[in-house]
Amino acid sequence: MSTTTIEKPLKNKSKEVLNFSKKQYLKWYKDMLLMRKIEERIGHLYIQQKFGGFCHLYIGQEAVVAGTASACAKEDKHITAYRDHAHPIALGVHPKYMVAELYGKKTGMSKGKGGSMHMFNKEVNLMGGHGIVGAQIPMGAGIAFADQYKGNKGVTYCSFGDGAARQGALHETFNMAMMWKLPVVFIIENNNYAMGTSVKRTTNVEDMSEIGKSYHMPSFVVDGMSVEAVHNAIDEASQRARDGEGPTLLDIRTYRYKGHSMSDPQKYRTKDEVEDFKDKDPVSQVLDTIMSNKLASESDIKKIQQDVKDLVDESIKFAEESPELEPHELYEDVYMQKDYPFIKD
Repeated sequence: MSTTTIEKPLKNKSKEVLNFSKKQYLKWYKDMLLMRKIEERIGHLYIQQKFGGFCHLYIGQEAVVAGTASACAKEDKHITAYRDHAHPIALGVHPKYMVAELYGKKTGMSKGKGGSMHMFNKEVNLMGGHGIVGAQIPMGAGIAFADQYKGNKGVTYCSFGDGAARQGALHETFNMAMMWKLPVVFIIENNNYAMGTSVKRTTNVEDMSEIGKSYHMPSFVVDGMSVEAVHNAIDEASQRARDGEGPTLLDIRTYRYKGHSMSDPQKYRTKDEVEDFKDKDPVSQVLDTIMSNKLASESDIKKIQQDVKDLVDESIKFAEESPELEPHELYEDVYMQKDYPFIKD
């Protein structure tokens, strides 16, 4: 399996006026590089049959969740689809708990019961990865409604793909969210393919921001290969929600370098198309900015890269050495009520 490792800047850029701090750029670089490296290793582990089930890699889309995480507040909530390995990392969860979940171990984020497609973490308000296409769209609005009803200040970020945008529940949700001015940001992680079907083959309206405009919802197209652009768009949308002005739709245009899942032969696109997007690689763009503005030395970058490698190795070791679930544990965490009458020994 080939990797998509990019450890050098794409090009020599001239010094530019920066809108973010040195600390922020270095955090973005480390977090996004960690997402990239751990997903590359996960791809290898899957081929080695270290774990089973479906596996959807996030390689290429790192700027979307990194920019969302840097712009959100601690009390905000996140809900997404099944391409969800990077989300807990962006929100500050140690990657070893994510890898342990892939392995089905009891130390995993969902106690080994969710697997690749169902990453949850209550502590950082990650309300899941969801396997049913588009299911998280009305759920995201429901979470936002709960915060509004309780008088909380939190905003919900509801992420879904361009394919899920074709679900009928989206339209019911958008209508209700606008009627009630719910504090939710709808994020289309538009990687241009619904599994293997391109956007232009699934709709007469290729500009997905137009979907929101039909409900008079503020809607914008965002460069999903730029973490700065994503951060700014999320920041503006979340402020609108906190001010009681309701939802926003962001058509964040990104790209996945790997297939829809590990079994995808990718015959629907050319290698040249993939390489064209790698020329705008989000991880390398951040590294470009760091190096051209002398925010870090080469030795600083090498240390970050080594730290990331060590984190990946530590996470895999932790997952492989963690205990398996006991058979009786499969019946736990199913019902909130401990003495639910339909549970039989």
